[in-house]
Amino acid sequence: MKRLLLASAALIGTAVSAQAADMAVKAPYYKAPVVAVYNWTGFYIGVNAGVGVGRDRITHSFTNDSLYRTPQGGFGGGQIGWNWQTDSFLGPLVYGLEADIQGSGMTDGRTSVVGANTLPTAYSQKLDWFGTVRGRLGLATGPVLSYVTAGFAYGNVNSTITETGVGAVSSSRTATGWTVGSGVEAALGGNWTGKIEYLYLNLGSRSIAFDAPFAGQLANSELRENLFRVGLNYRIGGNSTYTPVVAANWTGWYLGGNVGSGTGRSPSSLTGTNPVVINEAFNLAPDGINGGAQIGYNWQASNWVYGLEADIQASSQRDNKTVVGFGNIAYDARLPWFGTVRGRLGYSVGSTLFYATGGFAYGGVHNKLFNNGVQIADFSSTKTGWTAGAGIETPFKLLGLFGPNWTSKTEYLYVDLGRTNDLIPNGDIVSSTKTTEHIFRTGLNYHFNTPVVAKY
Repeated sequence: MKRLLLASAALIGTAVSAQAADMAVKAPYYKAPVVAVYNWTGFYIGVNAGVGVGRDRITHSFTNDSLYRTPQGGFGGGQIGWNWQTDSFLGPLVYGLEADIQGSGMTDGRTSVVGANTLPTAYSQKLDWFGTVRGRLGLATGPVLSYVTAGFAYGNVNSTITETGVGAVSSSRTATGWTVGSGVEAALGGNWTGKIEYLYLNLGSRSIAFDAPFAGQLANSELRENLFRVGLNYRIGGNSTYTPVVAANWTGWYLGGNVGSGTGRSPSSLTGTNPVVINEAFNLAPDGINGGAQIGYNWQASNWVYGLEADIQASSQRDNKTVVGFGNIAYDARLPWFGTVRGRLGYSVGSTLFYATGGFAYGGVHNKLFNNGVQIADFSSTKTGWTAGAGIETPFKLLGLFGPNWTSKTEYLYVDLGRTNDLIPNGDIVSSTKTTEHIFRTGLNYHFNTPVVAKY
């Protein structure tokens, strides 16, 4: 339900401007009327690339632990699809079908915990390839399409469990399930469009009853993947191509709010010798909803836009399912808040701003540890680090509720808050965590500049 709500929010809060296509002269971000009405109907083919992170929980009777395998890495592939555009009371409605196939380098091979024989048990997993067949439903504002998408998903998963002193068991299978997500696609000129998109893949669960020499063991595993990607499409057919008008005026102050989701992949470890010898490596995977506010200023030179933006976010990201130490040490890991101060560099294609962003990041990291249900540690600190990402920003007007100075944006951020090393009281056990987050969010901005044509 959380994923569906976020996808719906992204459709409303992204670059949707259902009634503004014929009102361009009123908006500060259009500097000339669009020459022809843009129509999304037709066939398209394209390529994409991105980064993914899994949140694949596994429980294993041999270790009595509950862990997240978090395969992370790049992926890329191609897509093919067809759009139909029709009028509705909301404005131009676009619906269609899209299929894609991806090669993937998403892997996780660092998890190693203590098994029943007090020797290490290692877990590894790789998503070799995956694909989807999805419906798309969106609202168009001329050359900008904001959409939600959902459908069938499939992929090949390789998993290995290695028990020191016993052996290794591996499996390779093609899993099937479902996917849901959202995105923004915008015309670049001619028949070309670019998009930014988030997909959540649920490839089901699996229970494995081991054969000899692992007789009596049972492992239960989930397959949950978060995908963030950009894409390039070439439209074939349709009744219009896009010739961008003069670049919009982006200069000036703006203020806004945002909402989105976050998924963490935080490499962690427990090491020490007192009261017991322990040397375990695993990943914490807090996920949840985040939202907050941003403020920024843009400068412009011809089509190039550069600026500064600062934001502060509240977050519900949490992992309270990870249990290590032969089922004795439980974590409750949270990211209650974070913020960034970033530079932005973009290029305005007509009224659409495509941008990259990066800079300083900071946030609160809060980890509690429990031994057999009794709290043994409570660590809280403010950490600093860096962030980088990309996004799309466009004019916004929905059902007459917003004026001509509003824009909406959809962006992806990778946040690295560095490592914390905490000594557990009454012993020499050290808990170490490197906090990294993947953020996908949509927001609204109000620009304080007046609707004038920029001079350059």
